Amino acid sequence: MQKPRLTFSQIINMNVGFFGIQYSFGLQQSAVNPIYDFLGANPDEIPLLNLAGPMTGLLIQPIIGAMSDKTWSPRFGRRKPYFLIGAILCSLALFAYPFSSTLWMAAGLLWILDVGNNTAMEPYRAFIADKLDSSQQATGFQAQSFFTGLGQTLSNLSIAVFPAIFVGTLGALPTWVYASFILGAICSVASIWWSTSRTPEIPPTAEELEEMRKSPLNVFSPFTDIISAIKDMPKVMWQLGLVYLFQWYALFCYWQNSSKSVALSVWNTTPKDNPELYSEAVSWTGWVNGWYNIVMFLVAFGLAVLAKKYSAKLVHFACLILAGVGFVAFSMVTNKYLLFPAITGFGIGWASMMGIPYLIVVGSIPKERYGVYMGIINMMIVIPMLIQTLTFGFILKNFLNNDPRNAITFAGVLLIIAAVATLLIKTTKPTEDVTVNFGGGH
Repeated sequence: MQKPRLTFSQIINMNVGFFGIQYSFGLQQSAVNPIYDFLGANPDEIPLLNLAGPMTGLLIQPIIGAMSDKTWSPRFGRRKPYFLIGAILCSLALFAYPFSSTLWMAAGLLWILDVGNNTAMEPYRAFIADKLDSSQQATGFQAQSFFTGLGQTLSNLSIAVFPAIFVGTLGALPTWVYASFILGAICSVASIWWSTSRTPEIPPTAEELEEMRKSPLNVFSPFTDIISAIKDMPKVMWQLGLVYLFQWYALFCYWQNSSKSVALSVWNTTPKDNPELYSEAVSWTGWVNGWYNIVMFLVAFGLAVLAKKYSAKLVHFACLILAGVGFVAFSMVTNKYLLFPAITGFGIGWASMMGIPYLIVVGSIPKERYGVYMGIINMMIVIPMLIQTLTFGFILKNFLNNDPRNAITFAGVLLIIAAVATLLIKTTKPTEDVTVNFGGGH
């Protein structure tokens, strides 16, 4: 069946919900670890306290993907019910998070927050593949990259600006934490509602409905579908998995250590030595992280054009090199203003990571399995994160002198290795040859 062509504004509307999801992820990346610091966590405890992210991504996303493949309601659709359930759960967790009075209460709420985020985010990749034909998929995936940058920019800017507006403390945490997380709770539900109310889903064909009836959704079917999909997985996805092993391990190293790296390199302090000065470093890191997300949404659609001209694989290779070099420079900078040009390379790489790899593999995925395979791609993201949470505390303590600056350098080297692995990807057909379309009729 020929899919209707969407206008650029329609593609934007269908992806607005990604804004709220990524605002929440931005808070998780930039505010949760400082909250752990405020509550007394040691540096080598941070990886295990972040175990919720990779574990929920590993378990929730492929299950939700497989479930959504076999879901259809004329009233509620296929993917949209999962958007809404995830957004509501995410908003409740965000609202409750600042009221954490102990380290383990914060860690427990992070698990709930991650379940909500993953439930809402997983079907979104399949939503793009469902709605758009190959000529518009680049625009669709990079629209998600755009809203990732916008959502995370605003979340990081809230961390940077709110300490000057909401002063003092409330309980164990600064008042600005409450403001940032409550705003995130509102954004999560509101943006998902906007997208779901303005974007109808394409009904399954008669053949697809018949297949659903033959193999209905039940408590065991998501697991059997995941196992079957892994057995039949296209070779290009295994090759992408090698890239993701180094890429996502590196990113978790950065997110866990960026504030502490800036505190040491620029302010020459740690959370325990001077909590007030460390809070200033956290605020400045919010500005820096806000900048790389600004770069991300500024270049997102440009990368889609370059992917058409030079191939998605080469674009991703170049972007990973820029990101890796940027991380190495970031760890060495002692002037707080020079952190912005250093992190610019990561902003470009981040824009690629959130969209371009999907262009490499989407043409090799059968459309009736979009959901489960997008969930498996997320498994390739979270397995390196899980490995990182279980191993990096030991590496940081025993080989990197428990120095967060060394952790950032280590992350940069891993991204360069990921770039080399990208060149090893071999596609069996020109899945990257897509036409980037910013207009079009219905």
